[in-house]
Amino acid sequence: MAAADRRVALVTGAGTGIGRAVAIALAGAGYAIVLAGRREAPLRETGTMLGGAEHLVVPTDVAEPAAVDALFQAIRAAYGRIDVLFNNAGIGAPPVHFEDLPFEDWKRVVDVNLNGAFLCAQGAVRLMREQMPPGGRIINNGSIAAHAPRPDGAAYAATKSAITGLTRSLALDGRRMGITCGQIDIGNAATEMTAPMQAGIVQPDGSRRVEPTMDVADVGRAVVYMASLPPEANVLFMTVMAANMPFVGRG
Repeated sequence: MAAADRRVALVTGAGTGIGRAVAIALAGAGYAIVLAGRREAPLRETGTMLGGAEHLVVPTDVAEPAAVDALFQAIRAAYGRIDVLFNNAGIGAPPVHFEDLPFEDWKRVVDVNLNGAFLCAQGAVRLMREQMPPGGRIINNGSIAAHAPRPDGAAYAATKSAITGLTRSLALDGRRMGITCGQIDIGNAATEMTAPMQAGIVQPDGSRRVEPTMDVADVGRAVVYMASLPPEANVLFMTVMAANMPFVGRG
C-alpha cells in the first residue's frame, strides 16, 4: 500500500485491556497501528496479536509533554499522517474515602486521564491539519463513571466528566480542519481491570455484588464502527455496556 493510501491509527494505553482489543480490531479493519503506552513489553505483546498488520511501538507516558511530542515525531517519521486517534490511556486512584485521597494520587489521575488526553489530541490535531489529505478522527474513551460514579472514585469520575467537555470542544473546534471527535463510554468490559467484579464489587449502599461483564472485543467493534464513518458523519457519544449491569435506572 502506498504511503498516501495507508490509514494510520494511534491507540494509547495499547498494552492491555480495552486498548489492546481496539488495536486488534483496527488492525483487522486495515489500519497500520501505532501502539503507545508506558510499558514496552505489553505493547510488543499486543503487536504480536495484530495478525501481521503493520505496527509501530512507541513507549510513551502520555502525562509527559516531551514524551507525547516524541510520539508524534515518530508517527511523522514513519507514516507522515494519522487518521484515527483512540485516546484511551487512563488510570484510577486507590479506592479510599474522598477525604483520605492524597493529592498526589488525585494529580496523577488528572495528569494521565485528562492532561494526557489533551496532549495526545493536540498532537493529533496538529498533524491532521497539515497532512494531505487533511482531516481525521479522534475517539475519546470516556466512562459511564462520569454519569454514575462508583463509591470512592472521585478522581476517576471527575476526569472522565472532563473528557466529555474535551470531546464537545474538539467536535466543534475540529470542524474547520475536517477533524471529527466522538466519545465512547464503556461499562464493564471484561479486562484485567474488571476481574475483581467476579468476586463482587462494592455498591453505593455498601453491599457487594457480582456484576455482569461483556466481551471486550465488542468494544473494539464499536470503535471500528465509529472510525469507519465518512468525514461528514460522526458518532458524538456512544455507550456500550454489559446489558444487565447496574447502570440504567436501578439496575
